[in-house]
Amino acid sequence: MLHYAVVFLVIALIAALFGFGGIAAGAVGIAKVLFVVFLVMAVVSFVIGLLR
Repeated sequence: MLHYAVVFLVIALIAALFGFGGIAAGAVGIAKVLFVVFLVMAVVSFVIGLLR
């Protein structure tokens, strides 16, 4: 999940570099969502690991 967030962030940076603002904004939005999902899954996994 974190890998995909980084990939979309790199795509956003490259798109912004070449002037594609709409594509860059979309890729940043997707990267943010994936990063939040990764954080939630990591915290849940950590808590479940502590409870065992």
